[in-house]
Amino acid sequence: LLNKMGAHIRGAGTNVITIDGVDKLMGCFHEIIPDRIEAGTFLVIAAACAKKMVIKNIIPQHLDALTSKLQEMGVDMDIDVDRITIRHTDKLVATDVTTRPYPGFATDLQQPLTTLMTQAHGESKVVETIYIERFKHCGELQRMGADIEVSTGSASIKGPSSLFGTKVVATDLRCGAAMLVAGLLAEGVTEIHDVYHIDRGYAEIDQKLKNLGAVIWRETVE
Repeated sequence: LLNKMGAHIRGAGTNVITIDGVDKLMGCFHEIIPDRIEAGTFLVIAAACAKKMVIKNIIPQHLDALTSKLQEMGVDMDIDVDRITIRHTDKLVATDVTTRPYPGFATDLQQPLTTLMTQAHGESKVVETIYIERFKHCGELQRMGADIEVSTGSASIKGPSSLFGTKVVATDLRCGAAMLVAGLLAEGVTEIHDVYHIDRGYAEIDQKLKNLGAVIWRETVE
């Protein structure tokens, strides 16, 4: 963007950025890339409970690490130039995932994927190498009936588990996403608290889920 505006910046993609000063910057047209984490979250939601969902206006190559894992789990999908279509899968199978910097598996997607793993047949394992204590969502999933064992830097998930609705807390943004997936899967009503975390990363996600047929609403708690 800055180079389009007239800046002289070299070294993008390396560990050294060189900037030459210029007298002024000018206006330009620049298209913002889609949010791969939001897109990935909807892919997990689709794999969890949709009969068919099409996620449009995305860059599928940015999601290769996720889509490859979903395919390992048996998810039926078609990948096109700017969209991914996911269809209902009768049986999910366990898989293992290790978080890595991009283009590896995103740490921001391991929490939603952990929820999906509760529905897979067998034992899945998540190894977290970016934020080794990023497993608060597992405690909330356990409250909903998930069979998860957490150790330092990893979690083992045995499935499939029947989840049931209860009161849970979105302890952080991606934990909130994991709770949304769990709530859509669970029997009964799931009440998610501290949803302001979710709003930081997902614009109007409750309305988007309503448009997809989910029964979801907001309440103000005194």
